[in-house]
Amino acid sequence: MDSTTGRDIYPHIDPYQTGMLDLSDGHKMYFELSGNPDGLAVIFLHGGPGAGCAATGRRFFNPERYHIILFDQRGAGKSTPKGSIDANTTQNLIDDIETLRAHLGIENWLVFGGSWGATLALAYGQACPERCLGFILRGVFLGEQSEIDWFLYGMEGFFPEAWAEFSSHPGIDAKNLLSSYSVLLNDPDPEIHLPAARRWANYENACSTLLPNPIHPSGRAFDAYAISIARIEAHYFSNSMFLAPKQLLGGVNKISHLPATIVQGRYDVICPISTAQKLAQAWPGAILDVVADGGHSAMEPGIRRRLTRATDHFKPISG
Repeated sequence: MDSTTGRDIYPHIDPYQTGMLDLSDGHKMYFELSGNPDGLAVIFLHGGPGAGCAATGRRFFNPERYHIILFDQRGAGKSTPKGSIDANTTQNLIDDIETLRAHLGIENWLVFGGSWGATLALAYGQACPERCLGFILRGVFLGEQSEIDWFLYGMEGFFPEAWAEFSSHPGIDAKNLLSSYSVLLNDPDPEIHLPAARRWANYENACSTLLPNPIHPSGRAFDAYAISIARIEAHYFSNSMFLAPKQLLGGVNKISHLPATIVQGRYDVICPISTAQKLAQAWPGAILDVVADGGHSAMEPGIRRRLTRATDHFKPISG
């Protein structure tokens, strides 16, 4: 099926319920519910870590069929405290997902995630396979050191202009990008951490689409986003995503009995296709759907159509 055909994403819908849920260590989670309360439950795991959810996340699902659950991970979006890296680990996020599931009284659900959201989906699924009906993943990232190094240095080969700006920010050592950015991003002075956060977020945005994005975000909303994504990503990168080496690929057998569709842009530079290929090879029965004209962003036309097709066609295993 050509990526130019098929249903586009669904029209905008508003949540029928929003809330804040108390978590451990002083964190509070923003969550929202939309679609059909009696429908098939799906949990949407956003990227970053630290990016937060957007209204477009609701639009990959038929609102008559799905009970659509979005939430902002610790420190991201509308969750509080904003941009916090305290008690913010992959295991904390797995526990938070379970806290939300229990709070909503949901037995099990489809798990949908892209980029870091795909990482978290795999980690959650391997920790709680009995709570998962299946997986729809996009732009697979397995959290390996080689993938972190690629983000920091390898993407220069495709986006040299963006990397030049990223690596030349005042106070940054180009040979030690992660450690020097971490110092700036966690400085209490906004005059120091905010420009560094903007530079980090702009670098990631510039590398996310197949074609250059003419929109250069700015303003208070972008600054808040930049602080959370840059600070939390650097925190996770510095701690190997709080995963053991080869943990996710080695644990595929725990979830390989469940259906999975992997939507992957052929020209995804942030999360190259070779990683998705490794996951598909380790997961018998998983469908690897390669978008010939796709990069990393979920909102590129070919990517979003394939994701919507995957949700339209998803069928839980009966019995």
